[in-house]
Amino acid sequence: MEKKFHFEKEALLASGVNGKDELAIYENRLHIILQRFLSENLQVPDPVRKARDLFNWLEKEKPARYEPHGQFRLSDVIDAQLSKDNQAVGNCLGLTLLYNCLLKRMGIDADALYLDNAFRMGPHVLTILKTEESSIDIENILPDGFEYKGHLNNQSRTRWEDKELVADIYHSLGNEYFGKGEFTKTLKNYNMAIKLNPQYEKARLNKAILMDKTRDNKGKVI
Repeated sequence: MEKKFHFEKEALLASGVNGKDELAIYENRLHIILQRFLSENLQVPDPVRKARDLFNWLEKEKPARYEPHGQFRLSDVIDAQLSKDNQAVGNCLGLTLLYNCLLKRMGIDADALYLDNAFRMGPHVLTILKTEESSIDIENILPDGFEYKGHLNNQSRTRWEDKELVADIYHSLGNEYFGKGEFTKTLKNYNMAIKLNPQYEKARLNKAILMDKTRDNKGKVI
C-alpha cells in the first residue's frame, strides 16, 4: 500500500526544514497564521466563501506580498507572513504553497495550476479550487486574484496535485544551486523533482542541460 503523501510536511522538508523539532516549529507557525485569520473572520460553512475570506485576509495582512524572484521555500514564506515589517512574502510558488497549506488545514480541497508562460514572465503556478460545479482559478500574486479569469484560455494549463507542487520546490532549488555552480546539489534536486513529477518536462530539460554542461571532453560526467 502506497504511503500517504503529507503535503505540508513534505513541502517543509523540501524547503530545508530538518528534524521533528524544526518541523513542529513551522507547523505551529502555520497554526498561528490560521488562528489569527479565524479569530478575525466570521466562520461560514461555504468553502468558496471561506477560501475567498482567507485570500482577502492574507492580502490585507501583507498588501505588498508578491515579489517576482522572491522566496519560494515554504518555511521562508511562513516567516515572512508572520513578520511585522513590510517585506514581500514570496513569489508565485511560495504564495501558492502557503495558501494551499492553509486551505487544506480548513478542510478545503485545492490543487495547483501550472502554466508554461504567464504574464510574459515564464513558468507560473497558482491555486485552483475544486467546487461542486467546476473549479476556480485563484491568482495569488494579484490583490484581486480570486476567481481570476485571465488564464482560462492558456493552452498550457496543467493541473498539479500535492506531489507535483512540492516537486516545483526541488526544481526551484536546483535552479538556485545551478546559478551558484553547485552542480552536485543541482542534480540531487532535479532528480527529486522528477521523482515526484515524472511528467515535469522543464525539470527534465534542465537536468539534461546540467548533464551536458558537466561532461568532460571524454563524455564522462565530472
